[in-house]
Amino acid sequence: MALEVDGKTVETTDNGYLVNAEDWTEAVGQAIADADKLEMTEKHWDVVMYLRDEHYNNGGVEPNERTILKAMAKKWGDKPTSKTMYNMFPGMPSKQGRKIAGLPQSTRKGGY
Repeated sequence: MALEVDGKTVETTDNGYLVNAEDWTEAVGQAIADADKLEMTEKHWDVVMYLRDEHYNNGGVEPNERTILKAMAKKWGDKPTSKTMYNMFPGMPSKQGRKIAGLPQSTRKGGY
């Protein structure tokens, strides 16, 4: 599977994850979200950027839902619920968020 973004072809896996993480830009992330029919808001991008930061600056860390909730509570100044996060990312915040962030598919099992 491939995405056309800004005149460039970006290869993805059958599950929609980038084949080459270096191909990621915000426009590519938006194209992945569009393919998932997900309308991105500033809060969506906060989660995506948090996942990218954790992955690249902390040795490939794959935060779980609870860790994402805590980080976003700190960032947003209010405590989001699991329901809120799953409404934002119906395909699981830690997994769908990673896909939009251009990160490899999660190897973790479970959510919480």
